[in-house]
This record gives sequence, C-alpha cells and structure tokens, in this order.
Amino acid sequence: MAKKLLLLTMGDPCGIAPEITYKAWKALNNQKEYCFAVIAQPEVFDYCYTEVKLITKPFEAHNVFHNSLPIIPIDGKISQKGLPNSIHSSSIIRSIKLGVDICTKGKADGLVTNPISKEVLYKSGFNFPGHTEFLGELTKELHMPYSRGPVMMLSGGGLKIALITVHVPLREAALLITKKDIIKKARVINEALINDFGIKYPRIALAGLNPHAGENGQLGQEEINIINPAAKILRTEGINISDALPADTLFHEESRSMYDAAIAMYHDQGLIPVKTLDFHGGVNITLGLPIIRTSPDHGTAFNIAGKNIARPDSLIAAIKAARMISDNRALNNA
Repeated sequence: MAKKLLLLTMGDPCGIAPEITYKAWKALNNQKEYCFAVIAQPEVFDYCYTEVKLITKPFEAHNVFHNSLPIIPIDGKISQKGLPNSIHSSSIIRSIKLGVDICTKGKADGLVTNPISKEVLYKSGFNFPGHTEFLGELTKELHMPYSRGPVMMLSGGGLKIALITVHVPLREAALLITKKDIIKKARVINEALINDFGIKYPRIALAGLNPHAGENGQLGQEEINIINPAAKILRTEGINISDALPADTLFHEESRSMYDAAIAMYHDQGLIPVKTLDFHGGVNITLGLPIIRTSPDHGTAFNIAGKNIARPDSLIAAIKAARMISDNRALNNA
C-alpha cells in the first residue's frame, strides 16, 4: 500500500500560518495517516528550527514526520511577524504553485493551503479574488477526473455549505446569480458529495436569495425566474435538490437533518451558520478540482502573530478533511 502524504503551503509568513502549522504537526505527528510536508522558507520556522527537517523530495517526509516537521524549502525574504509585507508575495505564490505541481504529478494526495492576505498579494499584481479562483486557473488545462469546478464549500458544525457567489460586494452578488451558474455548480457539488464525501444519494438544499425565499415574488423575483427553474432542470437529471428555501430557517438543527449539503447564494449567507456552529474548526474545501484542496476557514490573524496563542483547530480539521477526501476518491477508483 502506498504511503499517504499531504502538502501544506506556507501561507503568509507574517501571520499565524507558521504557528498553527507547527502546532498541527505536534498534534498529528504520531498519526502516520496525516503525514504532511510544508512548502516554505525554512526561516519562517526559526522559533522551532531544532524540530524542522529539510527534505528535497516529498516522500522523504515519511521518514522524519514522527519527530521532525518536514520542510520542502523555497527561497524568499522574511520580514517581521504581525506586519504584512508584499516582499513575501513571490514566495507565497511559489509555494502554492509548487504544491499544485506536486499534487498533479501524483506525488502527494492533497494540498492544504495556509491563510494568505489577498491585500498583500494584490500589491504585487495578483489578480485573483482568492485561493479558489487561483487554483481553478492553475488546473484548468488539466484534463483529469473531478475537474468541473472550482466551487467553494465550507464545512463545520455538521454543515456543508457551497456558494454560488463568493468574494464580491453584496450589491453585485444578486446580479451575478444565473440559472446556468447554479446548474453548473450544483452538478459539481452533487458529484463531490458522492465521490469526495462518500454519500451515495446526496440531498441538496437550495437557499433563496431574498427574505422568505421571495414570498412568491412579493419580495423579489430571483427565486421564480432563476433559482427554482435551475432546480427543476437539475431534478430532471436525477439530482435530489430542493426549490429555493428561506435561508433564515434553513440552518437550525431540525432543518439540517433533512439535507447533506446546502447551497448559499452569497458569501455571508453560507459562512455565518458554519462559523456560528464551529468557529474554530471550520474548513474551506474547493470542489471540482483535479487535485484535493482544503484550507482552514480563517485569515492570517496578523494581530496575534508571534504571540503563541493561535489555535490550530481549523488547520487540523482541514488536514483531516483532505485525508478523508483522498481516501474516498481512492475507494471510488479502486
């Protein structure tokens, strides 16, 4: 049986990524199924350097993971923790690109991305809204299984919520919701629930955009003209998906038992319930990529960087989610 390996990207070195990476390794280094290597500048881990081991090839991580944090080294400049600096942009992006390359070559089972500051990257010409879109661009020419996305899903507190619109101003979100996009993303979500999460017959709940899901058109027409017609087409394809449901009653305990995943129309509609139910342990999962990608569902937390108070819960959950998805895909391909 092939040994299992995940990769972690460096994230922004001025934030909490180095700290939570080290803490995640300390929590998991006696569990070989969660073996991982980090693509990073070694200097990022100066405070725990005696426990770091530089490796040149990903598989070497298996030999050291139990007593050393494996690092695949990259070059770059280092500045003060807690103070975001665009000098790190090139190494942050290099870490992501190398991780994607290693995964697409089959040398690692999945990629777990540490938090980045999009503002820092924007100053260096990065023109993607976030990881999700960047990874979609990096893998779009790869004709491999599962590559129908990318679609962002948040998991935590017993919820799986995917998003139709993501990092756009709220006033623009409604204008970006189309029947075509809902259909495309729902297909990706349904396929991922089967292949990545092992749910044989997925049940999907579709949130409305407007209060009370539009109140039969009295509070908005998007449900009547866009969302429900998309759901009708999807049901003809055999996908078990609801019409638009009022978002204010969709996430309480009784409602959650009626579906395996929900689709939210905009960012906060989906993230608020996940973060309310599991603030420290939520996971961001990119569906529909030819590689597996998960991430902690939080930011760089520059304000607490270097203080040794950051919690690794979300990163640990992201590592475990990546391993679970990899194992499920392996079963499907067996």
